[in-house]
Amino acid sequence: MTPALTIDRSITGQPWRWRGGAVDALRGDFRPDDLVTGLLLSRGCVREDIEAYRAPTIRNFMPDPSIFQDMDRAAARLADAVESGEKVTIFGDYDVDGATSAALLIRLLRDLGLVAGAYIPDRLMEGYGPSGEALVKLAEDGSSLIVTVDCGAQAFEALAAAKRAGVDVIVCDHHKCASALPEAHSLVNPNRLDETEGAAHGHLAAVGVAFLLGAALIRTLRERGSFKGRPEPRLIDLLDIVALGTVADVVALRGLNRAFVAQGLRVMAGRRNVGLNALIEASRLDRAPICSDLGFRLGPRINAGGRVGKSDLGVRLLTTEDPEEARALAAELEHFNEERRAIETQVTEQALELAKGQDNRSVALVAAPGWHAGVIGIVASRLKERLGRPAVVIALEDGTGKGSGRSITGADLGSAVLAAKDEGLLIAGGGHPMAAGLTVAEDRIDALGDFLEARLADDVASARGERAMLLDAVIAPGGLTPALVEALEEGGPYGAGWPAPRIATGAVKVVKADIVGTGHVRAIVSGEDGRSIKTIAFGAADTELGQAMLGAGSLRRLWVAGRAKIDDWGTRPAAELHLEDAAWAD
Repeated sequence: MTPALTIDRSITGQPWRWRGGAVDALRGDFRPDDLVTGLLLSRGCVREDIEAYRAPTIRNFMPDPSIFQDMDRAAARLADAVESGEKVTIFGDYDVDGATSAALLIRLLRDLGLVAGAYIPDRLMEGYGPSGEALVKLAEDGSSLIVTVDCGAQAFEALAAAKRAGVDVIVCDHHKCASALPEAHSLVNPNRLDETEGAAHGHLAAVGVAFLLGAALIRTLRERGSFKGRPEPRLIDLLDIVALGTVADVVALRGLNRAFVAQGLRVMAGRRNVGLNALIEASRLDRAPICSDLGFRLGPRINAGGRVGKSDLGVRLLTTEDPEEARALAAELEHFNEERRAIETQVTEQALELAKGQDNRSVALVAAPGWHAGVIGIVASRLKERLGRPAVVIALEDGTGKGSGRSITGADLGSAVLAAKDEGLLIAGGGHPMAAGLTVAEDRIDALGDFLEARLADDVASARGERAMLLDAVIAPGGLTPALVEALEEGGPYGAGWPAPRIATGAVKVVKADIVGTGHVRAIVSGEDGRSIKTIAFGAADTELGQAMLGAGSLRRLWVAGRAKIDDWGTRPAAELHLEDAAWAD
C-alpha cells in the first residue's frame, strides 16, 4: 500500500516519491515485518528470495568460480607456485580495494605455506597500475609469478614487457576491459567483454574477484591431494577484509556482495585480524563496526597511506600478526588521514569555485596546478555530491594532468573515459560506471571536457530529470524508536546500489533549534500527540533546509525526512532522525 503523503515540492525544491513496496506505518495494522519486506522488494529483491536476502550467506550467493574466463588456468598456475615454493609477488593498487585484495591473497598463500611479497606503486611517483619497469624489476629480483590485483586490465605495454622478461602474470581485476586483452598468463575479470556467465558478477570489487580466485586455488589444491594430513585454510575467516574492500570501493551491494559484507562484518566483530583490530581502535570505535564504518571510518584510513604517505601501509597493516607493529602502523595511518583531510578541504574549496562557471555543463571538469593528486578522487566525490552530476578533477604538473572522476547512477563514466582514450584524447584511462581515473596532456583537457559532455549529456539529463527524494516509510513521530531502527537494519547491509532506508514523519512543530559543531542544525520536533524526537541536519546551517528549521518556530508544521539512527550518547539508546529534507505541512 502506497502511503497517502504527497509532497510535490519540498524546502530543498524536490518532490517526495515512494519506492515500490513503501510502507505506511501510520496505519493501525502496521507490522515491522511489513517494513523489512517492503525495503527488500523496493531494492530489486524478488519475493521468493526475500529470506535469502534477509540473511545473506556465502552459500546462497557464491557462484562456481570456474564460470569465469581464465579462472581455472589462474588457479592452476597459483597451485603450481604453492607446490614448488616459487617466489610470488602480489602487485596491488594503492586504494582500499587494492590493499584488501593484496592482503587477502598474501594471507591465504601464507596459510598455504608460501610467503608472497607485496608491491604497491607510489601514487604520485608511479601512478596507477603496473609499469613495465616495475614488473621487469620484480622478475630480475627472482619473482617467477606476479599477480596484479585491482589493476592490470589495461596494462598492455607493462604486461608485454613482463612477458619478454620471462615472468608469468595473473591479472585479477574488475575494471572495464577493452575488446583486446593484454598479454597475461591469465586474466580473471567479470567485466571482460567475452564473459558469458561471469558477466552477471560485474558488480564485484576486485577483492571479491580475489576471494573467488582464492576459492578456486583451494579447490585445485584439494583435487591434487595437497591437504592430506593437514587442514584446509579457512577462506571464510578473511571475509572481514573482503567486506572492507567491497564497501570502500562503492560497488553495488547486490547478490554476492551483500553476503560478503554481512558475513564479513560478523568476522570483523570477532577482531581476528590484528591489523584491523588496531585500525578499529585507532578510529575510536568502541563497538562492533557496521557497514557505514567501513566506508567512512576504516576505509579512509587505509586509503590515507596511498594518498599522502606510504602506499604499502595498508597492506602491511592488514597482513601483520604483530600487535605492536599493527598499533604503530594504525597510528601512522591516522596521522596521514588527518593530513589528508586538511589537504582535501583546501582542494575541494578551490574546485567548487572553478565549477561555478560550469552550471550549463552536464559533466563538471576542473583542473589546476598545485593540487595534490592523492586527494582528487575524494574531491571529485565531493563535487559530484554537491552538484548532483558527474565530476572530474585533474591535478596538473609539467603539462600533464592526473585526473579522477566520480559519476551518478545512470551515467557510465568508466565507458566514457575508455572511449576518450580510444579517440586519442588520453594518455591513459579506465574505470567502472561510477568512477574512473585518467592521465591527459594539459592541451587536451578542453577537448576531453567537450567529449565527455557530448557522450554523457543525455544520460545525465535523464538521471537528473528523475531526481526526487525517495522514501520507504511514513511514521508517526512517536514511532521513531530504537526498535524501528533495528527493524530497518534487517533490510541491510546498505550501501551503493542498495540505499539505506529513508523515512518521513510528521506533521511536527519545531520545539527548539540551534547550530552545533561546524554548521550542523540540531532540532527537537514534536507531533500532535506531544511525542518529541531529536533531529540533526549535518552541515546545513547555511542551506535552505537549515534556515527553515531554525526559523520555523512553533507556529508552522512540517513533514521531515531522513535516516533513522540510534543516538547512544545518553544513558540509554534513543532514536533520532538525520535530516535530509523537510516540507511545509500548512
